[in-house]
Amino acid sequence: MKAMLSQGRPLFIGICLLLFWISTNAQARSLPDFVELANKNSPSVVNISTKQHKSVSTPFRHNFRIPDVPEDSPLNEFFERFFGQDGGQGDAPREYDTQSLGSGFVISADGYILTNNHVVDEADEVIVRLSDRREFVAQIIGKDSRSDVALLKIEASDLPVVKIGSTKDLRVGEWVLAIGSPFGFDHSVTSGIVSAKGRNLPSENYVPFIQTDVAINPGNSGGPLFNLDGEVVGVNSQIFSRTGGYMGLSFAIPIEMAMNVVDQLRTKGRVTRGWLGVLIQDVTRELADAFGMRHPKGALVARVLPDSPASKSGLKVGDVILKFNDEMISSSSMLPPIVGASRVDRPASLSVLRNGKEISISVDIGELPAEEALAAAGSPTQKSEHYLGLVVSEMTEEQQKALGLDSREGVLVEEVRPGPAERAGIKQGDLIQMIGQVDIRTLKDFREQMEKLPNGETVAVLVLRRSGQIFLAMRIPKQ
Repeated sequence: MKAMLSQGRPLFIGICLLLFWISTNAQARSLPDFVELANKNSPSVVNISTKQHKSVSTPFRHNFRIPDVPEDSPLNEFFERFFGQDGGQGDAPREYDTQSLGSGFVISADGYILTNNHVVDEADEVIVRLSDRREFVAQIIGKDSRSDVALLKIEASDLPVVKIGSTKDLRVGEWVLAIGSPFGFDHSVTSGIVSAKGRNLPSENYVPFIQTDVAINPGNSGGPLFNLDGEVVGVNSQIFSRTGGYMGLSFAIPIEMAMNVVDQLRTKGRVTRGWLGVLIQDVTRELADAFGMRHPKGALVARVLPDSPASKSGLKVGDVILKFNDEMISSSSMLPPIVGASRVDRPASLSVLRNGKEISISVDIGELPAEEALAAAGSPTQKSEHYLGLVVSEMTEEQQKALGLDSREGVLVEEVRPGPAERAGIKQGDLIQMIGQVDIRTLKDFREQMEKLPNGETVAVLVLRRSGQIFLAMRIPKQ
């Protein structure tokens, strides 16, 4: 028996080693190899540096005297920049140059380069450095602040060009790689996975960002994001950070959007986007209940701008946009990029929920104008109080003009006391324009509608504030 065990031991050990080898190789094969991808595409990535000449005046005067310091001391530059050679006694402008760094990538062999708008914005000079250390002064062909895309041109030929891909088949969890110049370190390669798609950021309503956990830092801006096939799927643009450095949240502009902007900049010199003319918000669980919806979805219309495509089509405040050209709108953030990418002066079909029924509306898409700003409201006139915790007043003609309204539609919230209105999020300075699908234009409208509020149910309240219009869900207590 012992002889049999001793003879089987080598076989057992061999089997264990074989299983370990198989397991190790399987794990190695599951991890991507970025070596060839980086070697092939690094020459197409460029370093971008900019210079900007600034002039700063010192309007204040003081009795500060520059202390005696050695000529080679670094404090000399500090005192001269902020206080001048006269110790701040005069107010002559001080002139100095600032520099910034970024990345970009070659999209055509004859010298066209794609980067971020914020990399070259307000630059007096843009220097492009290639991987072979050649440097060129670049011309800014065009830039677009809304998408944060800029197009440059250098006088060169036979340049290595990236391969443009698509985000259509890009999946969450897929490996991606970035090449750029973080903190000026040229052609740094970092990798990660796609964390999410279609992210909407507060300052960028028209870009459905790709979110990744690729390490992106200052200097990576404008650089390419590659998939494992070596195709550019995005332009690294932003990071979410509380420290100024990488924290695992990076955002890239989808390459289709960036190339669409590039094509428009090359052909027209400017970018046009589709425009519907509405202010929208998400449908919360409480608002879905108030509108008779089973589940929160769609984009809730909080305001229809005057003389807009939406107003001409009959779209109303309180409508919930569920589809745009047969594309489902699950959240409000999905709508602006889809509308922005639509052809101007072409009809679009909307599926809208209105008063509990789904209807179809056709709208001719307009061109997105400059952003509008709302002014703060002024002083109140007549007032009305209500047991739900609201003190409201009618608007004056001056307040109407300040808010850019065609008529005095709505009542101004003067005070919010503890109660249902406060819990709903209504604030002092809000303009109440609708309560429970009923337009509120005067104090009389307000009083009549408040008397009809259903006990124990939730009603939608439309308010206009400085940041825009928004629906709030107010729960009416049982009496």
